[in-house]
Amino acid sequence: MLPIPKNDPETYSQIQEMARKFADNVIRPVAATLDRDESFPKHIYAQMGELGLFGISVPDTLGGVGLDTYAYAIVMEELSRGYASVADQCGLIELIGTLLTKFGSPGQKSAWIDNVISARKLVAYCITEAEGGSDVSGIRTTAVRRGTGWLLNGGKIMIHNAPVADVGFVLARTDPAASHRGMSIFIVPFDAPGVDRGPKEHKMGQRGSQIGSLNFENVELSEDALLGEEGRGFYMMMNVLEKGRVGIAALAVGIAQAGLEAALDYAQVRKQFGHPLFENQGIQWMLADMVKEITAARALVHRAAIMIDNGEPANAACSMAKCFASDMAVAQTSNAVQIFGGSGYIRGIEVERLYRDAKICQIYEGTNQIQRTVIARELLRNGARI
Repeated sequence: MLPIPKNDPETYSQIQEMARKFADNVIRPVAATLDRDESFPKHIYAQMGELGLFGISVPDTLGGVGLDTYAYAIVMEELSRGYASVADQCGLIELIGTLLTKFGSPGQKSAWIDNVISARKLVAYCITEAEGGSDVSGIRTTAVRRGTGWLLNGGKIMIHNAPVADVGFVLARTDPAASHRGMSIFIVPFDAPGVDRGPKEHKMGQRGSQIGSLNFENVELSEDALLGEEGRGFYMMMNVLEKGRVGIAALAVGIAQAGLEAALDYAQVRKQFGHPLFENQGIQWMLADMVKEITAARALVHRAAIMIDNGEPANAACSMAKCFASDMAVAQTSNAVQIFGGSGYIRGIEVERLYRDAKICQIYEGTNQIQRTVIARELLRNGARI
């Protein structure tokens, strides 16, 4: 039996409608410009903070919206339908908000949650290193005790928001001999002495979100920079990454949905051999496959989100949703380009951008090869009904 969302359906409809209107009226009209110029739309994020489109599952007692992962997935899809780079910022803030909600001290919650979900302070989620991407246990950044605080050294690469963020949540080794059980998370202001940012990277897709490298050289941190318990950083990061996979899966669905809508409109107005493209059975079948695959991916995303909300083991469900939805988005935006023909290959046409935007969904938040490994391990552990 499929799991059922916890809240009133009207609640989900209202937040979906708000996110959809914002995507249509504010995001979509500037998506091509943001992509072309690699612009960071801070003014849009400020508006989203005011509307309550960040911190969807952060409790309302802490200043959040107070909903759940299912609502978050709905919002991510709608925002991504407007532009995936904007949705990506929503996903980043959701992860940081969840980390603070679950593991932050009262002082850390008071200092950061409202600033983060209002977008007054921009954040970065700092895990990836040259030898520690899919293999998080391979990170080399260290934090050692010094007096009443910590000394941070190391570097991170391909970090979302690194060129613009005010603060980072940095995974570092505090016990090099303890493997993944010797990692901790630190809240690191990026204006601290010893923090150095690399240049902004120029990406193939999702060019409106910015990534870059970070270097930490003898960065002095106070005792209260430690988030949660020492040595529990790996567990804490993995705990929120289930929600992260759901978010990227929903984002991929939104990209594909935008591609379907564009391709369907084009097939009805573009004429070949005296008839609209849609009258060709081959085009009809492509569009039918698109909506079929998108609907299936959306169902996987919603199932995984509700399992998280119900406290059920959701590891396999989240990996299936992320893997299937991102593969689907690449395949179906490719079909959208095909339906547009040569014009779909031209920079500035929406489906061309969507095709580029979809590719990273197969890579970040754990590559799809890693997701397949996770699914296979869950099959071995729990059997064929996972």
